[in-house]
Amino acid sequence: MVKCIGVLTSGGDAPGMNAAVRAVARTCLNKGIEVYGVKLGYKGLHDGEFIKFDRHSTRNIINIGGTMLKSARFPEFKDPEVRKEAIEKMKEVGMEALVVIGGDGSYNGALKLTEMGINCIGIPGTIDNDIPDTDHTIGFDTALNTIVDALDKLRDTSSSHQRCTILEVMGRRCGDLAINAGIADGAEMVITSEIGYDENKVIEVLKASKASDKKHAIVVITEHITDVHELAKKVEAATGFETRANVLGHMQRGGRPSARDRVLASRMGVYAVELLEAGKGGLCVSEVNGEIKGLPITEVLGHKRETDFSIYEDAIKLR
Repeated sequence: MVKCIGVLTSGGDAPGMNAAVRAVARTCLNKGIEVYGVKLGYKGLHDGEFIKFDRHSTRNIINIGGTMLKSARFPEFKDPEVRKEAIEKMKEVGMEALVVIGGDGSYNGALKLTEMGINCIGIPGTIDNDIPDTDHTIGFDTALNTIVDALDKLRDTSSSHQRCTILEVMGRRCGDLAINAGIADGAEMVITSEIGYDENKVIEVLKASKASDKKHAIVVITEHITDVHELAKKVEAATGFETRANVLGHMQRGGRPSARDRVLASRMGVYAVELLEAGKGGLCVSEVNGEIKGLPITEVLGHKRETDFSIYEDAIKLR
């Protein structure tokens, strides 16, 4: 029977992480298990930056964005000796197992610790929705709503000035944010790394929009594909559409988590503790067709998430 569990957040912050931390802490306390919050991710685990949680520790955080435990880069954790030092710090307070909330890099650390005798469970916390074998990651829904809200505002001014608006969003390895936002806001075009980028095709589509007497147009593109400001200049020169580029940036990571992210995070946090209580490790919590499951981290990290291109085809039909 596990008697003491730790919880940390690692990698980029995502709305809903605090709800997951709260769920882990409250579930542990309800089961009579001691629980510690680990500050600053794996760095804090190595340095012994622990907070012993009681029922008041996670009060009023379910609706707050970011992560109360903070996050920090710590590439040194790849070193087995560094991980051994972290395990010694855990043993000093009696911490026997760990819940890790983060992306695939965080999962790698959890897997390595499990291999060294510390059972770990991963929870997918990343706005990009780029973790395989889960329908959604914590933070994706909130980030998507942030993008749609921005697009709604940009559409107002784009329509007023009869412009083409190009919006760059996050998700360089997974186009789910761009594709879903494009559908939700009726974009003329969505560009992601999976779909591919053809500058001539972009201009061709926007020329056709202009010729059909459309008064404005929206293009959604994921980051690290092209310089969107240069693309805007080329579009304007070739189509006659006055064109502006906007980079939404880290605004997508912040804000109060949506109801869906709070519920998902809470369900995943409870299930993570139940897995550790059952003596399991090396697993990650996933949402599969609405059901919460535990899957081997090795399987999840063994392949790339497949983007559902059928919804992109739907977006084209609605153009």
